[in-house]
Amino acid sequence: MAENETLECITEHERILQEIESTDTACVGPTLRSIYDDQPNAHKRFMEKLDARIRNHDREIEKMCNFHHQGFVDAITELLKVRADAEKLMGQVTDTNRRLQEAGREVTAQTEEVIRCRIQQRNMATTVEKLQLCIPVLEMYSKLKEQLESKRYYAALKTMEQLEKVYIPRVSQYRFCQIMAENLPRLREEIKEISMSDLKDFLESIRKHSDKVGETAMRQAQQHRTFNSAVAKQASIGQYTKPVYSLNGRTHSHTHNGLLMDDDTGDEDEADEEVLTAQDLVDFSPVYRCLHIYTVLGDRETFENYYRKQRKKQARLVLQPQANMHETVEGYRRYFNQIVGFFVVEDHILHATQGLVTRAFTEELWNMALSKIIAVLRTHSSYCDDPDLVLELKNLIVIFADTLQGYGFPVNRLFDLLFEVRDQYNETLLKKWALVFREIFELDNYSPIPVETEEEYKLVISRFPFHDAEIEKQDFPKKLPMSQSVPQIYTQVKEFIYASLKFSESLHRSSTEIDDMLRKSTNLLLTRTLSSCLQNLIKKPHIGLTELVQIIINTTHLEQACRYLEEFITNITNVSPETVHTTRLYGLSTFKDARHAAEGEIYTKLNQKIDEFIQLADYEWGMAESDGRASGYLMDLINFLRSTFQVFTHLPGKVAQTACMSACKHLSTSLMQMLLDTELKQISMGAIQQFNLDVIQCELFASSEPVPGFQGDTLQLAFIDLRQLLDLFMVWDWSTYLADYGQPTSKYLRVNPATALALLEKVYRGMKDTSKKNNIFSQFRKNDRDKQKLIETVVKQLRSLVNGMSS
Repeated sequence: MAENETLECITEHERILQEIESTDTACVGPTLRSIYDDQPNAHKRFMEKLDARIRNHDREIEKMCNFHHQGFVDAITELLKVRADAEKLMGQVTDTNRRLQEAGREVTAQTEEVIRCRIQQRNMATTVEKLQLCIPVLEMYSKLKEQLESKRYYAALKTMEQLEKVYIPRVSQYRFCQIMAENLPRLREEIKEISMSDLKDFLESIRKHSDKVGETAMRQAQQHRTFNSAVAKQASIGQYTKPVYSLNGRTHSHTHNGLLMDDDTGDEDEADEEVLTAQDLVDFSPVYRCLHIYTVLGDRETFENYYRKQRKKQARLVLQPQANMHETVEGYRRYFNQIVGFFVVEDHILHATQGLVTRAFTEELWNMALSKIIAVLRTHSSYCDDPDLVLELKNLIVIFADTLQGYGFPVNRLFDLLFEVRDQYNETLLKKWALVFREIFELDNYSPIPVETEEEYKLVISRFPFHDAEIEKQDFPKKLPMSQSVPQIYTQVKEFIYASLKFSESLHRSSTEIDDMLRKSTNLLLTRTLSSCLQNLIKKPHIGLTELVQIIINTTHLEQACRYLEEFITNITNVSPETVHTTRLYGLSTFKDARHAAEGEIYTKLNQKIDEFIQLADYEWGMAESDGRASGYLMDLINFLRSTFQVFTHLPGKVAQTACMSACKHLSTSLMQMLLDTELKQISMGAIQQFNLDVIQCELFASSEPVPGFQGDTLQLAFIDLRQLLDLFMVWDWSTYLADYGQPTSKYLRVNPATALALLEKVYRGMKDTSKKNNIFSQFRKNDRDKQKLIETVVKQLRSLVNGMSS
């Protein structure tokens, strides 16, 4: 057992020694550690084994050294022999090397120079090659800078695109190219900002120049309309094709892409005066440039939205009128010029660009503008009280509409607005002519027109259609029945028709419509304005009977002249009066109404004058007996009536007769009311006699036929009630009155019992008062008492008659 262990230990130590001999020294540590990890005292046995192995190797080394020692000695001996030769050879080699070094130094220097040149040549070739790649990039970048400095931004963007896609990728490894590439987006933004700034300047420019552009366009439209009117008058020369006018004074036709092309009309068709175009007044290049730039940058939609938004804002500003625009025509002209200029620019942009503005956008702008324009004009025209200003406004609206219609904008609503403006124009005309008529009436002397010579007569009938065979036969000087206001009124009515016709021009209406407009406006003048002036004139306090008589004569002649006004309108419009739906003039009714009002005023003023004379009456109702002559106030009244009725000789017969009858009836009624006045308590028989003398004078006046045409004693019948009443009291024929009362043949048929009773009671009270004053005449008491009893009896009977009538 011990022997086996010893063998294993020896074998293990042998293995370890072989491993130590064959293993690298750095890796011997684990092997040695295993010796100490084995059985106790194993390392001693290993050391013993190791010492034995070392001794063994020493013996082998010694044997080998002994075996090779003689060879070593021989080799050393030979080396010593060679040593001298080697030193000699070394000297020779060193000398040879020195000589070679000296000889090759120049070659080496030249070789190095050649190498350096070859390196330079290679570097130069490489540099040239790289520069050939970089030079186009630098040239393009330099070109880009020049384009930016010269503000050729669209070309600059194209250059940037080439740099990015073609040139820079070839030399992208260089830093300067990287810097260029980094700068290009910034340059694009700068171009974007600059172009937007240019656009803002453009928008400001067109806002300032819209007035001038609109003025030019409207002037061209007016010239075009004038030219067409002239051509229409010479239509017999041949057919004429209506040109489409433009801003440069020459005819143009629209091409398929919306641009204007000149017609080959020749130099003779061009205007002598050069007219500026929209392109002359406004530089459109900023908007084109900006549009192209934003298109290239892929941001066209942003640009379009911004442009349209700004133009909408400008449209609202343009459509905002000045507060005092209605005061002068220049205010309206500036307003229209700005609007026309705005839409002329938009039309140009529409046709010169692809989609920056669309037809739908311009139509939307126009519809918005049209509503605002109509509202503004409707408001401001209502402030105008000058017909000339309204007429000029109408002309401006027509030119404004024609101008925009030439650019394809619908303007029917503007022509509809003109009908409202026409009504306003007519109103201002009516107000103006009302002042004219009032001035004519105020300056008229209301006396027949004196004509001294035939020239004066022809002058009057040239202004007014007057024809009277009898007056024409009279020798000069002579008088025409109407006053000076008649030809003036007639002339002014014709002037009104002319003024009204001016508004109807250029409204694109037929002759029938114009004729209807003229007749309706003339009817308004006659039935409202002139009629109102006549009515006010008639009612004026200072207009006396003589003036009223002349007014009646004047209205008669004006009424007769209405048919000439009809002919005047027919000659203007060339529309036959027999045409269906032709409006008739209402002048006949106007002048008839005025004449009737004047006649009624004559009756009223005549009665007022009679009342003034009646108020002067100063009867002594208690007088014992009359003076034997008529009262002074009554004689003055009769003389006034007589002179007044002499003036009535120029009036129509029925008017004079009616006035005379009305005056007599009013006089009779006033005298009757004087007798029956409730404040008059008693009347003496002497007063009755005096009153009877006054009534006799009235009857004499009536019988003298102050106005011709009365049959028999028709005028005297106005005083029949007074006459029968006074006769009853003068004759004291009560028995006959009471006996015949109610009989058709009664002598006192017109005496009413109540009237007789009232007057009798006043007489009775007067008699009683007289009896009291005359008590000294006792011999008359019995007669007075008998008369009083008779009166009392008559009073009772009259009262019974009155009561019977009331029941």
